[in-house]
Amino acid sequence: MIAATKKISEKIENPGLLFEWGLKSLLFAAFFELVLYRLVSRLGMHLGKVMEKYEAVRIAFLSLSEIGFVLLNVTAILVFLILGILIVQKMRTTLWVGQWDKVVIPLVALLVACTIGYLFFPPAMLGSIVYNILAFVILVVLLVEYWGTHHLLSQRLMVGTFFLGITGWLYYQTISTTYGLLVILDAPPFVHEANRLGEALMVLSSILVFWAYGSTSFFTKNKKQRLWGLSLLISGGGVFLTLLFMDYFLSMWSPETALEVRKAGEGIGWIFQMGMGYTFYLPFAFYVAGFTCWAYTVIKLVLIGRIAGYGLGLMFMAGYALQLSHLTLMVVLGLMLLNIDKRGSLGRLRKKIQDERFFQPISPVYGEQTP
Repeated sequence: MIAATKKISEKIENPGLLFEWGLKSLLFAAFFELVLYRLVSRLGMHLGKVMEKYEAVRIAFLSLSEIGFVLLNVTAILVFLILGILIVQKMRTTLWVGQWDKVVIPLVALLVACTIGYLFFPPAMLGSIVYNILAFVILVVLLVEYWGTHHLLSQRLMVGTFFLGITGWLYYQTISTTYGLLVILDAPPFVHEANRLGEALMVLSSILVFWAYGSTSFFTKNKKQRLWGLSLLISGGGVFLTLLFMDYFLSMWSPETALEVRKAGEGIGWIFQMGMGYTFYLPFAFYVAGFTCWAYTVIKLVLIGRIAGYGLGLMFMAGYALQLSHLTLMVVLGLMLLNIDKRGSLGRLRKKIQDERFFQPISPVYGEQTP
């Protein structure tokens, strides 16, 4: 009985492949849920006339939406799993312990409990307000913990910008709901300005991700890295400037073509607004630059096993408008992963946990004295 209990305890203390493959599965499930459910389903709504005309198109969109809905549930389950593993590891081992765990663990556990409870008892306005305030407090604590362990200006600036961006949405959602609860018909103060500023800061943060985690120094002695960095700067800068002034050049060449491009841009903005909360009121080039910098950095970090890659991926795939509870948990989980990133890559973390497991001090035999 004691041996069986010890084996179960060792499995809990050593997440091993469960944490590693669960995190990888979560990243892929969240990405495909974003594409197939939050974006493709909205695209199908935008192409209603085409779906009425072509039965094959309607069936294709319905099938993709159904797959996306299944992925939505899978993503939510995996978020609960990974958060549960992190909480258990922080309580049982010293590998992932942070300075603010005495505050983070109960707050995150309370947020998870509220999320599960709201599944069975959908919250009213007051419940939504409490949930948003709790999420905001957790993000503040995780931000302070991040700044305490990461001293690079680029990383502090990126995470701080992301926090302010998400805060813009939380302020918009919380204040609007509070006014509705109090039956106040006047517009809340600065609510639309905060919402738009938050979106701009989110786009800026997605660009700063490249500087904080994915950039290559131009002052390195490695000639290949300098050449790669210079090529990326020239090509990326060229594409950015082209997209930034594309409307101006198209207006000079063909006003009709420029008008069609603007309409297409409005359609894309509507889809992303419904799926991720981005209104695309900024020039289109900034959104493309943010997506490119974020995608390059996440792919680079994931390929080398950095936990920060998974954290950054989840934070931005959750989107700007956290309309679903599991999206809020994805942001919280992403920041928690960023805070433990300095402990090593996935493989190194697994090895460290195994080393802690196998290199424990030997208990003395009864009657012997410890040295």
